[in-house]
Amino acid sequence: MQYYVYILKSNSTGRSYIGHSKDLANRVEEHNNGKSKSTRNSRPWKLLYHEEFKSRSDAMKRERYFKTVEGRKYLKLRDIL
Repeated sequence: MQYYVYILKSNSTGRSYIGHSKDLANRVEEHNNGKSKSTRNSRPWKLLYHEEFKSRSDAMKRERYFKTVEGRKYLKLRDIL
């Protein structure tokens, strides 16, 4: 089974969001339909970037890394954020 780490960008506020999911397309749709409390007020969301992993634990590790100062620098150096 595949798991994804994804980065969204709000078209209305410019805010970014980092998460992980088993079903990427469905999860992005949930964010855009207001089903996620933390992203509801910044809709619509655009998928900027994603990575695929074989295990949920690997995806979660990568998500945690992206949420660190070092991870944010990594994303900015690659013009993802």
